[in-house]
Order: sequence, then structure tokens, then C-alpha cells
Amino acid sequence: MTPVGSLAVTVRLVTDSNAMLPVSLCERYSISVVPLTVVVDGTPHHEDELDPIEFCQLLRAGATVSTSAPSPGELLAAYEDLVAEGATAILSIHVGSNQSATVQAARVAARLITVPVTVVDTGTASFIEGCCVWRAAERLVEGADVDRAALAAHDVAATAASVFTIGEIQRANDGGRLRVTESGGVPVFVSAGSEMRQQGTVTTAEEAARMMADVVAAHPGPLRVGVGDADDGSAAEALAAAIDALPNVAQVVRYAVGPSVAAHTGAGSVGAVYHPLT
Repeated sequence: MTPVGSLAVTVRLVTDSNAMLPVSLCERYSISVVPLTVVVDGTPHHEDELDPIEFCQLLRAGATVSTSAPSPGELLAAYEDLVAEGATAILSIHVGSNQSATVQAARVAARLITVPVTVVDTGTASFIEGCCVWRAAERLVEGADVDRAALAAHDVAATAASVFTIGEIQRANDGGRLRVTESGGVPVFVSAGSEMRQQGTVTTAEEAARMMADVVAAHPGPLRVGVGDADDGSAAEALAAAIDALPNVAQVVRYAVGPSVAAHTGAGSVGAVYHPLT
């Protein structure tokens, strides 16, 4: 609740399911999540209807999958629910418009609701987007207004990066968002802003954890780090332990790589998202 003169503004947060936010964080900060649509062998599903592990099993079995943005109507319904609960302003933070039509849909919905909606195009995806939402939520709890919370989200988007393995090379190449060199091992990618490059190739989970931890170790701290996996929990736990031991890391959280990301990186992918806690 942010005082404005003699009035009070009740700001509520909205994001999309590509943010990969753990349920505990959504509950802590009352974040509303609008699901993307994931099409599996021709059948559309809301992302929150799909179990991530079962989805990865479908990927390994060769399922054909694709993703699409929420419609303006779905976002509008989320906004209307929050207004009915007392929201007088909404901060809507989403997967980048360079990767999804979600921002465009949010802007359409924002014009149809009776309260002001600030739409943030993070220019990012997956848990980097989630970290943008998380930081904005923290700022709101601290008493920031919508503009300052939105700026905090943009700051995270500008400073965050990720390092991750590709679980299924052919699926990643077929999706068109990544171009993976097939070299007989597990590719490791680094992503920062709009840049995405192949860091190297490894042959074992232990090598992957070392390479990814080395990438995180090279960045000034203190860092908040999220470690996620698409049905490879043991590799993710090893990576989380290696990163948690780094002196520049202040916090490590675990999250599940959901279908809208696993559809592009493949089952078995593991990675870390990191940004400075400033």
C-alpha cells in the first residue's frame, strides 16, 4: 500500500507462467500468474495444468510441442479479479516482446481496465523474468511506488544473466530460438540481455556443474542465484551446492523449469540464473 496524498494506492503484481516463479514466492507476495498455452501433440493446455516432470517424459517420448502467449482476454480477466479484490493499480511484468506476444496482449488488456496498469517488457525469459518480478515485489513491500518497482524490474533485467545446458539439441535447434553446435557432448549456453552464446561442451554432469559454477563465480556479488532443472534434480542439486559455496553468492533458490521453457531447451536441461542484489 503506497500513500499518495490523502489517498492510498493498492498495487498488485501480475506476471506470466514463463517466469517460473516458485509457488512459495507467488504466495508470499500475492503475485497473480497468467499461464501461457503449451500445445502437446496438437492439444492445447494452460501451462499450469501440466506437471513439469510428466511433460519432460512426453518430450523424451518424442512429443511435438509449441507455446503461445496468453490472450488479452486472459490477462484482462486477471486484472479484473485483482480490481475486485481492491487493487487500485497493477504492475504487470512479462516475458520479453522479443520472444513472446505476451507484452502486446498485456498492453491491449491494460487499455480495457478501469485502473492504471504499468506493463514491463523485461526483454528476458524464464527465471530471469521471475527475478525481475521478485525484485519488484520486494520494492513494493518496502513502500516503493509503481514506477520505482517497475524500475527495479528493469534493473534486474539489465544486470541478470543465465548459464544452462541444452537437454535436447535437436529440439532446441528445431525451435529456432537457439542454434546449438552438435559436438558429441552436452552444450552449455550463457545468456545475458539479448546475447546468447555457446560457452562450451561437456561430457558429464560434474563437468557441466563446474563450468556453470565458474561462470557464476566470475561475476561481482553479492548475487541472488536461482537453480532450475527440467527433470534432472540430481544434477541441479550438485550445481546448487557448487554455487552456494561461492563467496560472491548471497542466496540460492531452487525452481522447476516449466513446459514453456523446457519446450525449447529440452528435457534434462539444468541451469542457473543470477543477478546482483543491489
